[in-house]
Amino acid sequence: MNVETEVLSRVKPSPDEKKRLLLVVEELLQKVDATAARLGIQGIRSKLVGSAARGTWTSGTHDLDIFIPFPVHTTRDELEKYGLLIAREIAKDADSFEERYAEHPYLNMQYKRFDVDMVPCFAVDCASNIKSAVDRTPFHNEFVKERIRGIEDEVLKLKQFMKGTGVYGSELRTQGFSGYLTELLIIRYGSFKEVVSNACDWRPGTVIDLQEHGSVEHKEPLVVVDPTDPKRNVAAALSANRFARFIDVCCSYKEKPSIDLFFPAPERPLTDMEILEMISERKSSFVAIVFRKPDIVDDVLYPQLDKMEASVRALLEQYGFIVLNSGRWAGKEAIVTIELSSARLPCVKKHRGPPVWERKHAESFISKYRGSEDAFAFYIEDGNYVADIKRKFPAAKHLLDERLVTCSMGKQLTEAVKKGYTVLENEDICNLKEEDFRRFLRKWKTE
Repeated sequence: MNVETEVLSRVKPSPDEKKRLLLVVEELLQKVDATAARLGIQGIRSKLVGSAARGTWTSGTHDLDIFIPFPVHTTRDELEKYGLLIAREIAKDADSFEERYAEHPYLNMQYKRFDVDMVPCFAVDCASNIKSAVDRTPFHNEFVKERIRGIEDEVLKLKQFMKGTGVYGSELRTQGFSGYLTELLIIRYGSFKEVVSNACDWRPGTVIDLQEHGSVEHKEPLVVVDPTDPKRNVAAALSANRFARFIDVCCSYKEKPSIDLFFPAPERPLTDMEILEMISERKSSFVAIVFRKPDIVDDVLYPQLDKMEASVRALLEQYGFIVLNSGRWAGKEAIVTIELSSARLPCVKKHRGPPVWERKHAESFISKYRGSEDAFAFYIEDGNYVADIKRKFPAAKHLLDERLVTCSMGKQLTEAVKKGYTVLENEDICNLKEEDFRRFLRKWKTE
């Protein structure tokens, strides 16, 4: 059995699995329409969208997207009110449910072992006339359904390849390839093999325009013009790192196909000894900022964590520390980890002043530093006054303890940090026991 055949045997839903999904879908659609009619809400014809509707879902992935389209003359308030009213009625038969919020509220429920999103939308006539972001989805659904028939298996292989290599998922936590983008790539190139082969030649600025709309200028590394809405880049969420990672794994697979790229062995969390070895071998310094994760959705949390990570790096560099690497992680706690060339700097800092002949500026510099208790020495070098002054924060931990709350990190993270945080350094990071965090640390240590 070759690699792709084996992959397909593991990810393609069985006939029984498909039958069960279709029965649950039919039941839900009938319930939504009947509930809307019973509540006196006219013109509702619910529909299944997403990979379950297009036959591109992988085995074991029991996610259903049920859209509830309202006439375009419906107000936003009415859409939210009656959309949730219908969804709540259906959810009375669910195992559990919660209301969630994107551009407008929707309901997520666990229903007969399916993860179901019930999403109200506007029944607009084309994707260019959307009143909310989700209104595009039914048009995506129809575009793909008309073109994917007969090559659904190719999508399954590409999705699993992306999942296995860590680039699947357009949410802000991952910044990778969405399911819709994956389907468009198969439609464009025809097969998994052709996507892999062509991706090896991608460069930043690559444009894929299925309908030849003519691309609006975009700055993202990959531009895939939305065939239903030409102003939109389907790959807008794809980060430069995930783009580069996909090219890299495609080149690896093209050179040597391996089942391990689809189904990698689970990463093992680092032990205390391995963390200490990592620090010792790299001869650098690690600091980890730990605080309680606020109760916010991932698409709010991760942009704020990214902002915090960048701001902390800038703060450290501002005070003379050399940042080698960094990363952010979230579980029960949120953690920003920074690797520094050293977490300790000399107590002395060389502060170069103005040239001797610029007397106005020079006199101000002289009065501030000559004979000052904060200056170790005062001299002339290469025509400039120089003061060797005491460094305010020679230790990175001290700097973070004093100035972290001044960093830019978003409203919810700022509030969480102000409630309390801990800065751990080097071996103290071993106090963090969550296994997923210790897997995250493998960023700095290979097997």
